[in-house]
Amino acid sequence: MAATLEPQDLKRDAEFKRALHGKTGQDSNSFMNIIRKNKDAQKVAVDEYFKHWDNKAAMDETTGTREQRRKEYATLTRQYYNLATDFYEYGWAQSFHFCRFSKGEAFKQALARHEHYLALKMGIQEGQHVLDVGCGVGGPAREITKFTGCNVLGLNNNDYQVERGTLYAQKEGLRDQVDFVKGDFMQMTFPDNSFDAVYAIEATVHAPSLEGIYSEIFRVLKPGGVFGVYEWLMTENYNNDDLRHRAIRLGIEQGNGISNMEKISVALEAVKKAGFDLEVNEDLAERDHNNELPWYWPLSGNLRYIQSIWDLPTLIRMTHIGRGLAHKFVGALEMMGVAPKGSQKTADSLAEGADCLVAGGKEQLFTPMYLMVARKPKA
Repeated sequence: MAATLEPQDLKRDAEFKRALHGKTGQDSNSFMNIIRKNKDAQKVAVDEYFKHWDNKAAMDETTGTREQRRKEYATLTRQYYNLATDFYEYGWAQSFHFCRFSKGEAFKQALARHEHYLALKMGIQEGQHVLDVGCGVGGPAREITKFTGCNVLGLNNNDYQVERGTLYAQKEGLRDQVDFVKGDFMQMTFPDNSFDAVYAIEATVHAPSLEGIYSEIFRVLKPGGVFGVYEWLMTENYNNDDLRHRAIRLGIEQGNGISNMEKISVALEAVKKAGFDLEVNEDLAERDHNNELPWYWPLSGNLRYIQSIWDLPTLIRMTHIGRGLAHKFVGALEMMGVAPKGSQKTADSLAEGADCLVAGGKEQLFTPMYLMVARKPKA
């Protein structure tokens, strides 16, 4: 078993969560939570996160800078979500992922269908014990529990998201079936052969090594158990020697707290090296090239794609104009001393990341939904 987080690390992270977020983890008003953060703790989070990106343009990137981000993946990811979680909830939903869209389908309905599809392909059954690796605030965990009747344990390295996920599960009356635990997915504390199934939705991209995270998932799965993942990957069209390609990849990484994003071929090899039998693999984003509604449209600013009038407030917030107005407002509050310093910088980084996601999608350089379903051999 890999080394685990030491008690002093858990205590440190819990204390920092209390210092930065106070009691906002129990408050569902995500926009107000953006400006309620403690100013001194916010500075620490901003400095720890952006030290990996400031003054490191695509043309200046070296293997050394990427390796340093990989070494510090846990802090990088934890601080990213300390900064970004409330923006995600305000601007998107409580399910922090993309999805495919169908005509006449409401935005949140499409998110839920994407989660249902993964559960279906995995064959998750009622009563099974399932691990959600990198669970966010628990939107998919709650939905998959309601869809299948299974029991989900969400694993998360960010204390604030664990607190919010627990709150939402309680509000929906799911605490008997949905629980959350703080931990690092590269060094899980669970015994070998603990879970009937494990899934990850756009989360294992934060790992410094795909083979490393898949191997750890393999360890905690029961023999015959199934692993399903929607992985963020660069496609085989990506050329790291092309500065435009590299700038798009780097923008996605900075705007989304990613230390090291790999190509599809690397992920496929990593699943096999971890010991799995690969049963399903498909880039679901490829289906969208024959679809009028691409996966990235909510970020593109093209409101002609809206399928439901009830989605208008959410999706306007995701357009260039909507993001710009919200970010300017946050910036104004920061200048007045109401919002903590670094709020505008975080918002700008998220916006740049969104633009690079759209560019990566349009140019078929990137996919946020490479589906893999793999099984741990019984013997």
